[in-house]
Amino acid sequence: MGDSGRVSVGIVGASGYGGVQLVRLLMDHPKVELTYLGGNSSAGKGYDDIYPHLTGMVDLKVEPIDVEVIAQRCEVVFLGLPNGIACDLTPQLIAKGCKMLDLSADYRFRDLKTYETWYGKPREDHPTAAHAVYGLPELNRESIANASLIGCPGCYPTASLLALLPLLKHGIIVPESIIIDAKSGTSGAGRQAKVHALLAEVDNSFAAYGVASHRHTPEIEQTCSDLAGHDIRLQFTPHLVPMPRGILSTVYATIRDPGLVREDVLTIYSVFYRKSPWVRLLPGGKTPQTKWALGTNACFLGVEVDQRTDRVIVLSAIDNLLKGQSGQAVQCMNIMMGWEETLGLPQLGFYP
Repeated sequence: MGDSGRVSVGIVGASGYGGVQLVRLLMDHPKVELTYLGGNSSAGKGYDDIYPHLTGMVDLKVEPIDVEVIAQRCEVVFLGLPNGIACDLTPQLIAKGCKMLDLSADYRFRDLKTYETWYGKPREDHPTAAHAVYGLPELNRESIANASLIGCPGCYPTASLLALLPLLKHGIIVPESIIIDAKSGTSGAGRQAKVHALLAEVDNSFAAYGVASHRHTPEIEQTCSDLAGHDIRLQFTPHLVPMPRGILSTVYATIRDPGLVREDVLTIYSVFYRKSPWVRLLPGGKTPQTKWALGTNACFLGVEVDQRTDRVIVLSAIDNLLKGQSGQAVQCMNIMMGWEETLGLPQLGFYP
């Protein structure tokens, strides 16, 4: 425990967008104390030098990444590092008794060969990875509660899977017919300068990227295959929208029973998510907007059935930096620690 009797928490990779969201959430959390901020390129800087709007609020410095220091100072550790780094640190920190939440892709896959194929890094940490739990609470709440290592989902998979879970769980759709058309704000590209995310490039423009090759595809397919009971392949196309935050994922699939109407599907969703406080199911005829989720850990879902084409259409809106990243990680921490899963997370958005 920290000096205040609260659980001591650290963030490794604190200087990115995910890191600063975690700082905001953890500073407001009633049961934790932020005791460590770590990073490589930003080591030695005051956190308020990196983010001046936190002057007078956060007096911690970013420290070099040191496993001994982290383990000595932190009971819970969030890793907000680029893909391929967390898997080098995590086995050491798990061995020292830390509870770990990884925001990268390193612990999202059961089959590390899939990870190696899509992310290009050989893995040596098979025993550690075997104990990782995929951190989608609406699917794996019980497993998360008993885990010491969480692989937090990507932003696109979170939005897309929350739209799909009830359909697949109840066998309502033909899994091979799934098409996901998703749009994200530019913060999903991270804080480092990238030409394709510059204002001059994205403003007044709208474009797809990673067509038929985006790394989140196998992550979505893994969970969909589990629920379908066999390996499936689906179509996923992401797009970049000229706004900082938010994801809207539009999911299409063919219904097995053409007699199902929208009200039937809404009832199924309502029952499936009855114990999920962060899923906001909209009434029939309403579809979500990303602005509604801005600044919250909520996912807004809208459902429609096109009886002319025998397809169900589900629209899912989240804040990619919260429910799609840091907020969901805090939600998982709450469940791991036996706390109410809404604790310390914002309920109301910034609207408008």
